[in-house]
Formats: sequence, structure tokens, C-alpha cells
Amino acid sequence: MKHIVTVQDVVTAFADFMEPTAAELDAIEREMPVILADVELLDAHIVTLDRTPTELDNRRIRRARRRALAARVALLNRTAPASLPGGAA
Repeated sequence: MKHIVTVQDVVTAFADFMEPTAAELDAIEREMPVILADVELLDAHIVTLDRTPTELDNRRIRRARRRALAARVALLNRTAPASLPGGAA
């Protein structure tokens, strides 16, 4: 019979290495406008789950969708030149 303590030592032995790297934190920071825009869009949809959407709700959803798309385009425009090899467009 194996003791849980010995298994726990093996599992938590690598806990220090499980922290995000600086590059991963930078990537999250770059993607934060997209994340926040998606949360706003999700909030707009959640409001309408238990009722019929009003015209104001529909406007809020459209506005949030446009912001989410604009945030994605802005992120792609910032990262696209770095990802194209040889400067090809």
C-alpha cells in the first residue's frame, strides 16, 4: 500500500517549475485587450439568457462584438510583422 505522503512529495516536487515564464506573462499581457473584450461580449450575452433581448441589449451585443473583433485585429496587426519570415507580406 502506497502512502499519500510519498505521492504528494513526488507531485509537489516540481511546483517551483510550474510558474509561468516571463515570455508567457508577456503574451498574456499582449492578449489582455482581447480577453477583456471577450468577457464584455460574454457579459452582454449572459444578460439576455433569461429574457427576450431588447433593442438596447441587441445594441450592447453588437457593440461588444465589434470591440472583440477590433481587439483581435489589433492583436494580429501587432504580431503579424514579427511572424512573417523574410519580410514577405
